[in-house]
Amino acid sequence: MELPAVSLKAIILVHWLLTVWGCMNYLFPASYAWGNFSILAVGIWAVVQRDSLDAIMMFLTGLLLTVLTDIIHVSVFYPSNDYLTDMKRFSIGMAIFSLLLKPASCYFVYQMYRERGGEYTFNIGLIRAGQDRSTYEPIDQQDSSPQWPDPSKAAPHPY
Repeated sequence: MELPAVSLKAIILVHWLLTVWGCMNYLFPASYAWGNFSILAVGIWAVVQRDSLDAIMMFLTGLLLTVLTDIIHVSVFYPSNDYLTDMKRFSIGMAIFSLLLKPASCYFVYQMYRERGGEYTFNIGLIRAGQDRSTYEPIDQQDSSPQWPDPSKAAPHPY
Protein backbone atom coordinates (compact mmCIF):
# COMPACT_ATOMS: atom_id res chain seq x y z
CA MET A 1 0.00 0.00 0.00
CA GLU A 2 1.49 3.31 -1.13
CA LEU A 3 1.18 6.19 1.31
CA PRO A 4 0.36 9.59 -0.15
CA ALA A 5 3.19 12.08 -0.50
CA VAL A 6 3.30 14.74 2.18
CA SER A 7 4.79 18.16 1.61
CA LEU A 8 7.84 19.15 3.64
CA LYS A 9 6.21 22.54 4.14
CA ALA A 10 3.15 20.87 5.68
CA ILE A 11 5.32 18.84 8.07
CA ILE A 12 7.15 21.97 9.18
CA LEU A 13 3.94 23.98 9.55
CA VAL A 14 2.19 21.30 11.64
CA HIS A 15 5.17 20.83 13.96
CA TRP A 16 5.66 24.59 14.26
CA LEU A 17 2.03 25.07 15.28
CA LEU A 18 2.11 22.18 17.76
CA THR A 19 5.39 23.46 19.24
CA VAL A 20 3.96 26.96 19.65
CA TRP A 21 0.93 25.50 21.40
CA GLY A 22 3.19 23.28 23.50
CA CYS A 23 5.17 26.33 24.65
CA MET A 24 2.12 28.48 25.47
CA ASN A 25 2.07 27.92 29.20
CA TYR A 26 5.78 28.01 30.08
CA LEU A 27 5.40 24.45 31.30
CA PHE A 28 8.60 23.31 29.60
CA PRO A 29 12.03 24.92 29.92
CA ALA A 30 13.51 27.00 27.13
CA SER A 31 15.43 23.96 25.87
CA TYR A 32 12.16 22.47 24.58
CA ALA A 33 11.44 25.52 22.44
CA TRP A 34 15.06 25.98 21.32
CA GLY A 35 15.42 22.34 20.34
CA ASN A 36 12.21 22.14 18.35
CA PHE A 37 12.36 25.56 16.69
CA SER A 38 16.01 25.15 15.68
CA ILE A 39 15.21 21.84 13.97
CA LEU A 40 12.28 23.50 12.21
CA ALA A 41 14.74 26.14 10.96
CA VAL A 42 16.85 23.33 9.50
CA GLY A 43 13.64 22.08 7.89
CA ILE A 44 13.17 25.48 6.25
CA TRP A 45 16.72 25.14 4.91
CA ALA A 46 15.67 21.78 3.45
CA VAL A 47 12.70 23.46 1.76
CA VAL A 48 14.83 26.24 0.29
CA GLN A 49 17.58 23.95 -1.01
CA ARG A 50 15.56 21.23 -2.67
CA ASP A 51 18.60 19.42 -4.08
CA SER A 52 20.62 19.36 -0.85
CA LEU A 53 21.05 15.96 0.76
CA ASP A 54 22.76 17.55 3.76
CA ALA A 55 19.77 19.75 4.58
CA ILE A 56 17.19 16.96 4.47
CA MET A 57 19.53 14.57 6.31
CA MET A 58 20.17 17.09 9.09
CA PHE A 59 16.43 17.74 9.37
CA LEU A 60 15.73 14.00 9.62
CA THR A 61 18.46 13.54 12.23
CA GLY A 62 17.17 16.52 14.18
CA LEU A 63 13.62 15.18 14.14
CA LEU A 64 14.88 11.85 15.47
CA LEU A 65 16.82 13.61 18.23
CA THR A 66 13.85 15.76 19.22
CA VAL A 67 11.80 12.59 19.69
CA LEU A 68 14.22 11.65 22.44
CA THR A 69 14.42 15.13 23.96
CA ASP A 70 10.63 15.56 23.83
CA ILE A 71 10.16 12.27 25.70
CA ILE A 72 12.58 13.53 28.35
CA HIS A 73 10.90 16.95 28.60
CA VAL A 74 7.39 15.54 28.88
CA SER A 75 8.35 12.87 31.41
CA VAL A 76 10.45 15.18 33.62
CA PHE A 77 8.29 18.31 33.51
CA TYR A 78 4.81 16.76 33.54
CA PRO A 79 3.01 18.46 36.43
CA SER A 80 1.22 16.58 39.18
CA ASN A 81 -2.56 16.38 39.00
CA ASP A 82 -2.98 19.16 41.60
CA TYR A 83 -1.35 21.71 39.30
CA LEU A 84 -3.02 20.76 36.01
CA THR A 85 -5.15 23.57 34.69
CA ASP A 86 -6.99 23.44 31.38
CA MET A 87 -4.31 25.59 29.78
CA LYS A 88 -1.54 23.27 31.00
CA ARG A 89 -3.50 20.23 29.80
CA PHE A 90 -3.87 21.76 26.35
CA SER A 91 -0.21 22.77 26.19
CA ILE A 92 1.12 19.39 27.26
CA GLY A 93 -1.43 17.64 25.04
CA MET A 94 -0.12 19.50 22.00
CA ALA A 95 3.47 18.64 22.95
CA ILE A 96 2.50 14.96 23.25
CA PHE A 97 0.59 15.12 19.95
CA SER A 98 3.66 16.60 18.27
CA LEU A 99 5.76 13.82 19.78
CA LEU A 100 3.34 11.18 18.48
CA LEU A 101 3.42 12.69 14.96
CA LYS A 102 7.21 12.82 14.76
CA PRO A 103 7.77 9.15 13.81
CA ALA A 104 5.37 9.56 10.86
CA SER A 105 7.10 12.82 9.95
CA CYS A 106 10.46 11.05 10.10
CA TYR A 107 9.15 8.40 7.71
CA PHE A 108 7.96 11.02 5.21
CA VAL A 109 11.19 13.03 5.50
CA TYR A 110 13.15 9.81 4.93
CA GLN A 111 11.14 9.22 1.75
CA MET A 112 12.04 12.75 0.63
CA TYR A 113 15.69 11.98 1.41
CA ARG A 114 15.45 8.93 -0.86
CA GLU A 115 13.80 10.99 -3.62
CA ARG A 116 16.68 13.46 -3.47
CA GLY A 117 19.17 10.69 -4.13
CA GLY A 118 19.98 9.49 -0.64
CA GLU A 119 20.91 5.88 0.00
CA TYR A 120 19.14 3.29 2.11
CA THR A 121 21.89 3.44 4.71
CA PHE A 122 23.36 6.52 6.27
CA ASN A 123 27.02 6.94 5.45
CA ILE A 124 29.08 8.91 7.91
CA GLY A 125 32.54 7.60 7.00
CA LEU A 126 34.69 8.66 4.06
CA ILE A 127 34.57 5.30 2.29
CA ARG A 128 31.22 3.56 2.18
CA ALA A 129 30.88 -0.17 2.53
CA GLY A 130 30.74 -1.77 -0.87
CA GLN A 131 32.24 1.25 -2.62
CA ASP A 132 34.52 0.52 -5.57
CA ARG A 133 38.02 1.22 -4.31
CA SER A 134 39.77 0.81 -7.64
CA THR A 135 39.75 4.59 -8.14
CA TYR A 136 41.19 5.17 -4.68
CA GLU A 137 44.56 6.89 -4.72
CA PRO A 138 46.54 6.94 -1.47
CA ILE A 139 47.91 10.36 -0.62
CA ASP A 140 50.93 9.12 1.32
CA GLN A 141 52.74 7.74 -1.75
CA GLN A 142 54.77 9.99 -4.05
CA ASP A 143 53.73 10.06 -7.67
CA SER A 144 56.22 9.96 -10.52
CA SER A 145 55.45 13.41 -11.92
CA PRO A 146 57.50 16.24 -10.41
CA GLN A 147 55.75 18.92 -8.39
CA TRP A 148 57.61 21.81 -10.07
CA PRO A 149 58.42 22.28 -13.77
CA ASP A 150 61.95 21.51 -14.94
CA PRO A 151 63.87 24.83 -15.12
CA SER A 152 66.06 23.54 -17.96
CA LYS A 153 63.06 23.33 -20.30
CA ALA A 154 61.83 26.50 -21.92
CA ALA A 155 58.28 27.55 -21.20
CA PRO A 156 55.96 27.51 -24.23
CA HIS A 157 54.82 30.85 -25.55
CA PRO A 158 51.26 31.69 -24.61
CA TYR A 159 50.44 33.03 -28.10
